[in-house]
Amino acid sequence: IVFKVANVYARQAEDRADLAQEIVAQCWRAFAGYDPQRPFPTWLYRIALNVAISFGRGAQLRDSHALALDEDLHDVAIEEAAPDGDERIRALYHLIDRLDPLNRALLLLYLDERNYRDIAEILGITETNVATKIARLKQRLREDLADHA
Repeated sequence: IVFKVANVYARQAEDRADLAQEIVAQCWRAFAGYDPQRPFPTWLYRIALNVAISFGRGAQLRDSHALALDEDLHDVAIEEAAPDGDERIRALYHLIDRLDPLNRALLLLYLDERNYRDIAEILGITETNVATKIARLKQRLREDLADHA
């Protein structure tokens, strides 16, 4: 879970490592408050996503001083993820990269096959809101990927 979240929320390998470390550190600090009657993965996702979103806000400040070369490096990473030249996979990575933190978290949890109740609990929104947002995300994915077909 820690590495899934870090991979989705951080572009550079060093940032992914820093984010994963920060997630683990925050889990360690928060562990005393963990309720063993509740599912551990839900607790872990909630902390991981909160840390990742906060990390992302800090990254925006750091990125304002970064070189434009970072974008090129990110494109190279996407190319490496889709070495066979599958344009749809690249389009999916670009779409995920453009999502706001809540939608990125929703997509991550959905792709991890979490049920709507778990997603709602992790993100602090209603199941109905989860269903609506996921339906919208699916439609957006279909439209964006159809443009690259």
